[in-house]
Amino acid sequence: MKTFLLAASLVLVAPTALLAQTTAAKPKPKTTVATPAARPAPTAPNAAQVEARANALTENMQKALGLTPQQVEKVRQINMVSVRGVETARQTYRRDMRKMTAVVDDIGQSRLAMLKETLTAAQFDKYQRKREEKMGVPTGQASQGNAVPGLPDRYQE
Repeated sequence: MKTFLLAASLVLVAPTALLAQTTAAKPKPKTTVATPAARPAPTAPNAAQVEARANALTENMQKALGLTPQQVEKVRQINMVSVRGVETARQTYRRDMRKMTAVVDDIGQSRLAMLKETLTAAQFDKYQRKREEKMGVPTGQASQGNAVPGLPDRYQE
């Protein structure tokens, strides 16, 4: 009877005793922290691509707005600086979308300010209208309470 009790208690206690044992700690994989020296430096944007994009923007603006030769050169310089800045921001902040968006927005705002100084009032107004049309900015009429196309007007009876 003693052996039976001893065998039964071993059977009941053995599984909990086995679970209570600690296993050898598994070695954690080494994590490497990239130091500024180990991280590849952002490369400068390709000058030929920047120039081509800036020239294309300038040519489109010249056709659409009827720029004078002096305005063409000023606008080309503004576009070169802006495109170069945007490309640099894309490469520098490609992993931080918020920062990249903020930097690109700042570049866009400064570009608009420089264009406003360079273009005549009529040219800048035309540029703004085309830009808003392209970007899908709602016009003054649509944002003043008109029903959205395709949805019923809430004031109709």
